[in-house]
Amino acid sequence: MSFDGPALAFENVTKRFGSRCVVDGQTFEVAQGELFVIIGPSGTGKSVTLKLISGLLTATSGVVRVLGKNLAALDSRELSAVRRRMGYLFQSGALLGWKTLAENVALPLTERDRLRPAEIEQRVRAALEEVGLADAGDRYPAEVSGGMVKRAAFARAIIESPEVLLFDEPTSGLDPVMSRTIDRLVAQICRARGAACVVVTHDLAGALRYADRIAFLKEGRFLEVAPPDVLSRSSVPEVRAFLEAQFLEVPHGDN
Repeated sequence: MSFDGPALAFENVTKRFGSRCVVDGQTFEVAQGELFVIIGPSGTGKSVTLKLISGLLTATSGVVRVLGKNLAALDSRELSAVRRRMGYLFQSGALLGWKTLAENVALPLTERDRLRPAEIEQRVRAALEEVGLADAGDRYPAEVSGGMVKRAAFARAIIESPEVLLFDEPTSGLDPVMSRTIDRLVAQICRARGAACVVVTHDLAGALRYADRIAFLKEGRFLEVAPPDVLSRSSVPEVRAFLEAQFLEVPHGDN
């Protein structure tokens, strides 16, 4: 399926839960091949934005377009078809504890595709190798580190070669060394595959290293959207405070 325009687009999107406005009239686009990072304090709508993109939530108003499709206009079959073109890495990894890493990675193929077992095995092996887990496929989630769980979940997210990749706090709960490993993996795989990637994170230091653009979200609205070198010199008080809170050097003066 081909389409013209950005891979992802929000057109004046608002999401409310009762009287609480979590996403407030947002408009933005993410190009195919772009690595777009959303940062900001907890409870500001970051994860809700990912769920709106994935179709797990429906906007209260406005239009969410993914790969040229208005999600609200799709029936369940059409929405499922679009979602198959997306990969989602959940914050916890969301692996099934009674399945091996390889079996977890294979789930999208065994549940939705009619492939021969040999082809499934080959694709799982390739995905595990891509995330550095070539020799760990027969181990169970409880037997491996948090970083290995995240990498296995990453392999599952890319197993069907998605055109859109969504990451919810990919470095959450990891030590600084493993966090940098995951950062490099996100950047490497997103760029190698040419997917539109949206990363929600608190880890601004990592985002400054690999993002094409960073959006600072507070109370449901982007206060600034800019490339890393521009955002690191931001004059927006909330952005500067966020930088300083992570012990990052904040240049003073005009952008």
